[in-house]
Amino acid sequence: MKTLLQVLLATALLTFLTTSRAESDIEQVSGVLDKLHSQASQANFTEYFNLYAPDAVFIGTDADEVWSISEFKAYAKPHFDKGTGWTYLPRDRHIYFSPDHQVAWFDELLDNKKLGETRGTGVLIKTDNQWKISQYHLTIPIPNNLATDIAEQIKKHHTKK
Repeated sequence: MKTLLQVLLATALLTFLTTSRAESDIEQVSGVLDKLHSQASQANFTEYFNLYAPDAVFIGTDADEVWSISEFKAYAKPHFDKGTGWTYLPRDRHIYFSPDHQVAWFDELLDNKKLGETRGTGVLIKTDNQWKISQYHLTIPIPNNLATDIAEQIKKHHTKK
């Protein structure tokens, strides 16, 4: 009976610790993403780019926008220096983890004044107990009933180049 009680207590403790760890990681990753959007909106170059891993990649809405972090910094710096960032307001976010909780990936719907509904997806890596963005991809979701027309517009755009 004593052994059974010890096993049950150990199982309960392990479940509690695992649940607490998962909740803590979700809060931390969500905090990084919230800070990312906040610092971009405030055009805070240093704080914004401190959230990225040194080898991060940013993928923008244009097919040509696949930027290393140094390329993305070069793009953003003139805008941020003028006090012009970008404002995306998160409204729906899902976060997932690798079994060892060292890698997280997410998707989030965002609202933007100019573009309307957008989607961010990406990957974060836990390094030295800190979550860093390894990849961020910004897209514009297209309703299925508009996809064919939009695809035709994109094809025409590419043939004009």
